[in-house]
Amino acid sequence: MYNPYSLEGKTILVTGASSGIGRQTAIEASRLGARIIASARDKERLEETLSMLEGSGHSFIIADLSIDEQVEDLASQVEPLDGFSCNAGIPGGQLVLFYKEEQIENVFKVNTFSAMMLTRHLLKKKKLKRGASVVYTSSAGNVFCAAIANGIYGASKCALDGFMRSAAIELAAKGIRCNSVNPSVVMTAFQKNSGITQEQYQKELANYPLGRFGTPVDVALAICFLLSDASSFITGTAVKIDGGSTL
Repeated sequence: MYNPYSLEGKTILVTGASSGIGRQTAIEASRLGARIIASARDKERLEETLSMLEGSGHSFIIADLSIDEQVEDLASQVEPLDGFSCNAGIPGGQLVLFYKEEQIENVFKVNTFSAMMLTRHLLKKKKLKRGASVVYTSSAGNVFCAAIANGIYGASKCALDGFMRSAAIELAAKGIRCNSVNPSVVMTAFQKNSGITQEQYQKELANYPLGRFGTPVDVALAICFLLSDASSFITGTAVKIDGGSTL
């Protein structure tokens, strides 16, 4: 059956796979035929993710990407990859007046530096096959628009997109593509438990012409497209997934 979006026969590393966009990406990629190597910090939640996957041959590797040694260990343990979906990230909402250097360092460590260094280690250890696709989960915030108290998180994602574009040029000779997905508000468990009032929720929702926030599935399917051969002529691109909110 013709399916240009198939991931059949591909081995995909998915970081941040214990919840949210990372977990959903692992699920959707498995449905499209990929063999998943899931990674995150929490063993119990990773086992839960694996139980949701279709097909066989899936595995997981526990790694805390805020720890340099574990980033390199993860790269050492994985098999040669056809794709890498980089989703590990932490929030960093704070007004400029209250910034602390430690908070800035922590957010950049996970959201930006770990992605850069994991990519480096995968390349150095020859774990990215020729023709592989790397997809970084970035953000629409501060890349395509700005928001109050989003400076630290947004700056970490702007930096990630800058790295993605540079990597796309450098790795093109190896046939490796690098892109990012840039969602706006996505209703993950984190967002649902954020404590915002109904009034605040409705005010934010009014900025979305399609009348809803995004879901992990919306983002995961875009990632799967970029991992597939259907996107073989796309590299260095930030894909905005925002329901029209930046219009």
